[in-house]
Amino acid sequence: MKLSETIYGRKSVRSYDGTLLSEQHRNNIEAYCKEITNPFDIPVEFVLLDAKEHGLSSPVLSGDTLYVAGKVRKVPYAEVAFGYAFEKLVLHAWMLGVGTVWIGGTMKREVFEKAADLKDGEMMPCVSPLGYPAKKRSIKESMMRKGVGADTRIPGEKLFFDGVWGQAYSPEEEMKEVLEMVRWAPSAVNKQPWRIIVKDGVYHFYEKKDKGYVHEATGDLQKIDVGIALCHFLMGVEEYGKKAAVSVADPGIAIPDDAEYIASVEIL
Repeated sequence: MKLSETIYGRKSVRSYDGTLLSEQHRNNIEAYCKEITNPFDIPVEFVLLDAKEHGLSSPVLSGDTLYVAGKVRKVPYAEVAFGYAFEKLVLHAWMLGVGTVWIGGTMKREVFEKAADLKDGEMMPCVSPLGYPAKKRSIKESMMRKGVGADTRIPGEKLFFDGVWGQAYSPEEEMKEVLEMVRWAPSAVNKQPWRIIVKDGVYHFYEKKDKGYVHEATGDLQKIDVGIALCHFLMGVEEYGKKAAVSVADPGIAIPDDAEYIASVEIL
């Protein structure tokens, strides 16, 4: 399956059929988790947790039997690294036919943190169920998707800018698909807080902040979203046979007060 097909076809799954993950799929996912890296070289640890064994559940889910929790040290860029790494797992799972959904708040966090053996100095921003999608979505799930506009996205001209903040960017043909894959990245409540300014051939990533997304237990959830967008961008560049270098060097472009520079990507 092409990366673009995976990204456009993947949906958050809240209704599962209740069957256990096959041994083959579980072993595949566990092995893949150990291979995942991120551009910031910040270790993200994944732990698979049996729902029944640990008493895990979420009120927005049905048929869930297995979860994956992600843990990361509380260091600068931890959230961006976490989002990048967790999204790689999410996309890999979908390619196997395994459903996921990012869960950051609708759970008994203390129960999950205990099950994941969270240590001092670590945070567990999000977890996800791992399972096979039910044949039909629950009414609750359908209402939730409609409520956040899950099947819509902000137009590209409001996300990608040419040289200065707010000036719409028209990508060259070879980058159109990559930026479209970025546009369709998932985010908390579908806020899509990433912005990209393209200047002198370098793609500068920013966080467009909304209030209420920073918590002690999770860090800045919207930085996680920027990490997800960065993941789509770099995987898209690789899909089209190119290489890229990520750096953290603020270009000093004027941005709004509610925005923050995150990282830059140069296509090699």
